[in-house]
Amino acid sequence: MDPVRIGLYAMPAFFVLMAIEFVSYRFDKDFDKDKAKDDNGSARPRAGISWRDTATNVSIYALGIVLRPLGKFIAVPMVAIAASLTPLHLSASYWWVWVLAIVLADLAYYLQHRMSHRIRMFWAAHNVHHSSQYFNLSTALRLSWLIPGSFLTSIGYVGLALIGIPAWLVFLSQAIVLLYQFPIHTERVDRLPRVIEYVFNTPSHHRVHHGANNPYLDKNYAGIFILWDRMFGSFVAEGEPVRYGLTKNIDTHNPVKVNYHEFAAMVGDVWRARTWRGRLGYLFGPPGWSEKADTATTVESNVRKQPVHNAMT
Repeated sequence: MDPVRIGLYAMPAFFVLMAIEFVSYRFDKDFDKDKAKDDNGSARPRAGISWRDTATNVSIYALGIVLRPLGKFIAVPMVAIAASLTPLHLSASYWWVWVLAIVLADLAYYLQHRMSHRIRMFWAAHNVHHSSQYFNLSTALRLSWLIPGSFLTSIGYVGLALIGIPAWLVFLSQAIVLLYQFPIHTERVDRLPRVIEYVFNTPSHHRVHHGANNPYLDKNYAGIFILWDRMFGSFVAEGEPVRYGLTKNIDTHNPVKVNYHEFAAMVGDVWRARTWRGRLGYLFGPPGWSEKADTATTVESNVRKQPVHNAMT
């Protein structure tokens, strides 16, 4: 059950919802200022929609339909092999197995998503999704393809197969988690009832996740259940206006450049690194890690550890 193919089948619904969202902006010049209030009661500015940005998002997704399956040639067999080797086998005829599969797939997504923000090799792929300075339904389609090494983030789904969940149900659950997130990429929905906001990922929570300004950086990684963020200390509620995009935005709408700009920058940093520590740091350190800054910190730490001799001795 390939999530890419399910996404392809869902495309008509995607385009209908995107059209409705566009029309809602078209006929509401004020972007619901009376309803969209921050915690201080002030109107939150909206990023809205850009035709050029939307075209970039759709073109990236269209290329991904063709190219992304090629990137699954390792990730899919990993789950399939685990399912064939495990002595545990759960039957999908029981409803609780479906619930278990979706909940655990959502937890695996949370862990995968968090790694994608904290390890640069994975961020080289995931940053594509965050590179738009707009936040609307088309942003959900802005997904990377064929970034070397990104398949390793799928290791969490192997665990589901090892405990006996059928491989096809693992892939279906993964697709459900991904499809859930399409409608929450919007500014047109303000906060939902408190009980929903507490348990589930919502447009408000996901706007925070796409924020490039503090206190929003690297927060709200959830797929379906925002409870994971509340449990693991990565939750922040929407308050001040959100600035979408990257901390250093890219000035291009070329889908190929959007897809590979961070990967190319990472490879360049690895190539220019002077030590193996630096090379590994640029691959496995967090985005923004610098060999120079790390060296300076190490030197300063060593200086502080030097014994202080009394001037009288």
